[in-house]
Amino acid sequence: MKDLEKAYNPKDFEDAIYKKWEASGFFNPDACIKEGVSSEDADPYSIVLPPPNVTGTLHIGHAMMLAIEDLMIRYHRMKGDKTLWAPGTDHAAIATQNKVEKILFENEKKTRHDLGREKFLKKVWEYVGKSQETIHKQMRKMGSSLDWSREAFTLDEQREKAVRTVFTKMYDDGLIERGHRIVNWCTRCQSTLADDEVEYKERQGKFYYLKYGPVVIGTARPETKFADKVIVVHPDDKRYKDMHGKKLTVPWITGDIEATFVADEVADPELGSGAMTITPAHSFVDFELAQKHGFEIKQIIDTDGKLTDVAGDLAGTGVKEARKKVVEILDKKGLLDSVDENYIHNLSVCYRCGTAVEPLVSSQWFVLVNKKFKSKSGKKTTLKMLMQDAVRSGDVRIIPERFEKTYFHWIDNLRDWCISRQIWFGHQIPVWKKDEEMYVGVDAPKGDCWEQDPDTLDTWFSSGLWTFSPLGWPDSEKDLKRFHPTSVLETGYDILFFWVARMILMSTYVLGEVPFKDVYLHGLVRDEKGRKMSKSLDNTIDPLVVSAEYGTDAVRLSLVLGQTPGNDSRLSDKKIAGFRNFTNKLWNIGRYILSQEGEEAHLNAETVPEKWIVSRLHMVTKKVGEDIDDYAFSRAGERLRDFTWNELADWYVEISKVQPNPGLLKGILDVLIRLWHPFMPFVTEALFDKSKSEGDREFLMISKWPDAEEISYDPQAIELFDHIKGVISSIRSTRALLNVPAAKKIDCAVAANNPPWEIIDYHSDIIKRLARLESLTRTTDAPKQSATVALRHAAFYLQLDGVIDISAEKKRLQKEQKQLAQFVERLEKKLANEKFVANAQHELVEAERLKLADTQQKIVTIETQLKNL
Repeated sequence: MKDLEKAYNPKDFEDAIYKKWEASGFFNPDACIKEGVSSEDADPYSIVLPPPNVTGTLHIGHAMMLAIEDLMIRYHRMKGDKTLWAPGTDHAAIATQNKVEKILFENEKKTRHDLGREKFLKKVWEYVGKSQETIHKQMRKMGSSLDWSREAFTLDEQREKAVRTVFTKMYDDGLIERGHRIVNWCTRCQSTLADDEVEYKERQGKFYYLKYGPVVIGTARPETKFADKVIVVHPDDKRYKDMHGKKLTVPWITGDIEATFVADEVADPELGSGAMTITPAHSFVDFELAQKHGFEIKQIIDTDGKLTDVAGDLAGTGVKEARKKVVEILDKKGLLDSVDENYIHNLSVCYRCGTAVEPLVSSQWFVLVNKKFKSKSGKKTTLKMLMQDAVRSGDVRIIPERFEKTYFHWIDNLRDWCISRQIWFGHQIPVWKKDEEMYVGVDAPKGDCWEQDPDTLDTWFSSGLWTFSPLGWPDSEKDLKRFHPTSVLETGYDILFFWVARMILMSTYVLGEVPFKDVYLHGLVRDEKGRKMSKSLDNTIDPLVVSAEYGTDAVRLSLVLGQTPGNDSRLSDKKIAGFRNFTNKLWNIGRYILSQEGEEAHLNAETVPEKWIVSRLHMVTKKVGEDIDDYAFSRAGERLRDFTWNELADWYVEISKVQPNPGLLKGILDVLIRLWHPFMPFVTEALFDKSKSEGDREFLMISKWPDAEEISYDPQAIELFDHIKGVISSIRSTRALLNVPAAKKIDCAVAANNPPWEIIDYHSDIIKRLARLESLTRTTDAPKQSATVALRHAAFYLQLDGVIDISAEKKRLQKEQKQLAQFVERLEKKLANEKFVANAQHELVEAERLKLADTQQKIVTIETQLKNL
């Protein structure tokens, strides 16, 4: 047996342990199969790591993801499953390009256009390489047991082939087309955005009511109204029944224009004048209306966010300045009816840079989600229907279930997906043109003069293939057959639409099967006050910094315990420090147990306390496994913590000092560190290394997960020992209430019949040690100057003569009793005041009632103490 250091210092163990794990090759399921840890016939268990963006370092949310996924992977590996955790990173096209452009301008005062596409992309790849190296170090620091031999990158050669293969298949199936449609445009990123890449922020601004011929129209954007030539009214609006189809000349921004009345149910007769004009080039609703009726579509704002020639003298003016000038023009013409100065706008902004998004008409590539095609099963369906059916059928389960409603709300309202982006970094669209000829394919066409489409694909297109492209598709199906569908996708609820839905779309379309069986959604990590972490609030927590200070195991526990699916959790240095203390507690328990001389580890129990602790170990082992299977990770960890600290350390370890059984202690420790390993891999591996016997596996991480059925269970022993525990706890409580010094041993007499007395007498050594008693004798009468602990089958008399000043203690208790009675009187008077109860906040009233109940209970306790004295 190796000596253990007095204190557990994570820095002395973590890096060395991880290097040994990685060098062993056991992160790779093939190595585990070869060494008999698992078998090729074992149940597969696989997770493909949600790939972090290569835009910097991992944050605390990534640390939570790594902790939860590593917990699941280590658990299933120990169970003997054929377990794969495949790592990777995401090129995050727009975000990465923006980052490098910013660095380039700050350092060299140049733009990407100054460098040109080839030189700029070289700089991007240099940045990506450094970022990946940093992310890899962070993942290792978190103890992530990833199979590094299968690492993938969403923009590497293999993924490039996968992306082109899917694009070509979709194009050939008629599910991808080039179209001139309205799209979300970011003037800062100079690129389109998908609908779910647009964020909405409430802003206070102005809303303008304008006179347009015989009607008043409302708009937040008068700068887009130059070409409005259609007045839309509801077909049933009696005010305009005679106007349908009629034309009239109205004075407008740059002069008179001819306007036409059109009837359509899109107009709301209850809103304002019931009439509206449309700007088809700058509104999704208006664009669809223009297509329906064949209206002219004129671009008012260009890709730089400036007015076009349609605006006349205002051409080239920025949106904000143009708005002000247009309002001035309309006011001078007497066409400004009124202005709402406090209007709340739901402003759409780019999710990457925060710039206001402009709806613009543009030629882009789209995935057609509502077009029917023949699926892998041979049935006619649509991509939208595939996404709906996967969840509705139960083939994909979302945890927590309430997010299914959110999922369907988004899918049911899904529009065609704009997949082309006007940036340089990313998967360049596999479409080539030569004169009037176009070629779409995986490989570039042969011959000269072919020009590839300069646009790149939406990052989520490649990320949508993430469960099967890292498994070798389309070149190899070996891993695909073994590990797909993957077992679970663990990710944040905030990207349910960005990513989860697209993975379901791609996998069901390409493979004809779902990408994963379960989707586990964790919440955001907030600070101790419940605020979202941000640099502006200076409340962010760097996982590497806190890991270095408190140890990785403590950080992992702080992110898992207290976390429930779909709900945000709070994190603070104080919480992490508490788990560092627990890590040291586990180390000290192990150190004490391994210092015991004697027999080898076993779980053979003879006495009642031994049967009790082994039975509790059986229950904990059973429940922890069930909890992990049910994704109740926090509950599993809390069970383990309570067992470790309360039952093992506070009770059985102390009992073992009276009734030694070193072999049993070692057997319990062996099971305990296996149970804790998925949560706390480093300290448990260190303890295993110190405790392992000849014949044990080399590493704890490939040791067998404990089987509760192999651990005995005796419910009678639990019931009997819980009675003994109740005796000890009651004596401890009474001692504390009477201010008996903790270290002071006192005499105790017991009035009890048989068999209770026989049980008490048999366990007297344990009761005396844990209750700090000098003696434990049987009696028929209550001794003088003693405190009574009355239990159901016995009365314990704690003899206090010479232990405390009984007279002084009585006076102290009587004084406290009087003060508490006065406090009760004030509270009762306050709560009897109807005005207070009616006008005070409900929480305040309830708090006062709780104070009253607590104080009344304290008085009852003091009365009992006084009787005992």
